[in-house]
Amino acid sequence: MSESLEKDDALWEGYLSRTRWFGGKGRPFRVSGVRALAELPVPPVPEGAARVTVYLVTVDYADDEGGTEQYHVPLSSYDDVQERIAYAFVGSVEREDGRLQHLYDGAHDRNAMALWLEGFVAAEESGTAQLGGMRFRRLVPGPRLDPTLQSSPLTGEQSNSSVKFDDTAIMKLFRKVSPGVNPDIEIHEVLTRGGSDFAADLYGWIEVDLPDDGGVLQLAMLQEFLRTASDGFELATGSVRTLLAHLELSVEESGGDFAGEATRLGEALAAVHAMLRDSFPAQGRGEDSTGELAGAMIARLDHARRTVPEIEPYAERLRAAYDAVAALGQLDVQRVHGDLHLGQTLRTSHGWKIVDFEGEPGRPFAERALPDSPWRDVAGMLRSFDYAARVVEMSGSGGDGAEAPLRAQRAREWSARARRHFLEGYIAALGDEAGSAEQRAVLLDAYVADKAVYEAVYEKRNRPSWIAIPLAALERIGG
Repeated sequence: MSESLEKDDALWEGYLSRTRWFGGKGRPFRVSGVRALAELPVPPVPEGAARVTVYLVTVDYADDEGGTEQYHVPLSSYDDVQERIAYAFVGSVEREDGRLQHLYDGAHDRNAMALWLEGFVAAEESGTAQLGGMRFRRLVPGPRLDPTLQSSPLTGEQSNSSVKFDDTAIMKLFRKVSPGVNPDIEIHEVLTRGGSDFAADLYGWIEVDLPDDGGVLQLAMLQEFLRTASDGFELATGSVRTLLAHLELSVEESGGDFAGEATRLGEALAAVHAMLRDSFPAQGRGEDSTGELAGAMIARLDHARRTVPEIEPYAERLRAAYDAVAALGQLDVQRVHGDLHLGQTLRTSHGWKIVDFEGEPGRPFAERALPDSPWRDVAGMLRSFDYAARVVEMSGSGGDGAEAPLRAQRAREWSARARRHFLEGYIAALGDEAGSAEQRAVLLDAYVADKAVYEAVYEKRNRPSWIAIPLAALERIGG
């Protein structure tokens, strides 16, 4: 069955186009290769039971950007139609005996995910279990998992898929994959072994060995499920809504003040950065590196100006901000999050947790693992506070048009206060590691500008009505 499915490009192309996590929607593509990597359960398979095959699907793009991507797709197959997961139906293929096999996205199939849970349970004693071509890895010692836990898929993610096992564990299935160590697993393992209070504990992960010495491919990671967690961006936008519902009150007087949470989040990030600095090689680099960093930022600015002409009034002053980085002559770099914003944080009853250390999804693993300045992460969070305030303000919910100027003023006050307290909390927690105020200011201006330039391109292409958000940030930096 897998052989016939591997040749059915039309089925794969139709399926990929319908998924949330496929990164090539809207681009001309073709499936150029399908390879079965693993299969569970190990034969013989009971009559009527689910069979789960893990596929590696290669996609080639035919537009000007071109390129190739690989996707991890687990499919469960049944002799009979499964109405309970009809929404996850992929297609049907004919077996060698002429009978139809009905295929479903394995992440949505409770029977399929139970087989994966069994693999993690089997690895609890030794730390490793090899089943059906997949290697299940566990951190030992670690919590014991009940093999009867029931899975349910989460709906919020786009680039990956997440499956919750009751209120005990959550498994992230990496969809777009590359050979090598996934930074999300690598960093979470370090933070878990180091006893960090600011990340969910890593329980284990799944990997396969690619044929022909192609290296290891990491498919999924299993973590502690944070029962009381609230999404950081949703918490922040809720705070802004509370403020804008009472425009007569200042930020400090309203129930929408986020200063305390922002301070604690800054402290959490500083603690994570400190553990990463102690666990991975940190370096002090000279003028060649500061020059390269400034040059890369200038190149992104020049590219963005062709797409977003609205940047032009700020271009000269932005280049000056980047030139100031080159003039520093010294840059301290280490492992960082790499793609940090409020949506990568969770607020629990025990404090803030930082999640998703996978880095920028469009970059190869080797690039994501390169040391960078921790101020890149700080800048990403500062921009996220600005977005939280502006998105709510621009929604215009509540009040009449006459209130618009006051809404905008209150949103700016909320953002400025949250950014200031986050930064103060971060710097105070770092202590002597924070460096000089002059160097911090130069790096923050440059990294915030670089992020806002990226945002301007994204908004121009995807949400033109939001382009005012990054443009306002660029005006502040240039002014």
